Amino acid sequence: MSTTTPQPVAPGEFRTLMSEFPTGVSVVTTHDREGRAWGMTCSSLCSLSVSPPTVLVCLRAESPTLAALLESGTFAVNLLHGEERSTAELFASGDADRFDRVPWKPGPGGPHLLDQAHAIADCRVSRTADGGTHVVVFGEVLGVTTVPDRPPLLYGRRRYSSWPEA
Repeated sequence: MSTTTPQPVAPGEFRTLMSEFPTGVSVVTTHDREGRAWGMTCSSLCSLSVSPPTVLVCLRAESPTLAALLESGTFAVNLLHGEERSTAELFASGDADRFDRVPWKPGPGGPHLLDQAHAIADCRVSRTADGGTHVVVFGEVLGVTTVPDRPPLLYGRRRYSSWPEA
């Protein structure tokens, strides 16, 4: 009897699977030692614990935003509202001038995208874990800002949508 070890699916097949899981869209922001703003679109976000209040964000290991976040030890999670597809695409693009193209203000964890977000969490890095091509960042939530009556931006099946009206 021969046994074979199952092999992981190909990256394209895995992406297809994950496209079937709609999720909210966020921009993770931080600053470096010189105070320069950094940020990237992130849909790999989840809550981990209520006590202590902790979120997980998964950022590409080679990302300059991740490097700045680890340097500063803090970050902000800006949950984008339903009309902010352009902001999601801008912060996914890596354009060097992205913070010149959107209004923002400094926050305790990182830049706050007040016009683009319906909720913001300011976080302190509590630990990290290797996630292959990504780094899992555990963030203890130190503060929350919400803007009521703005539905969240969603991403699934390789397209953006908004939370339906009640």
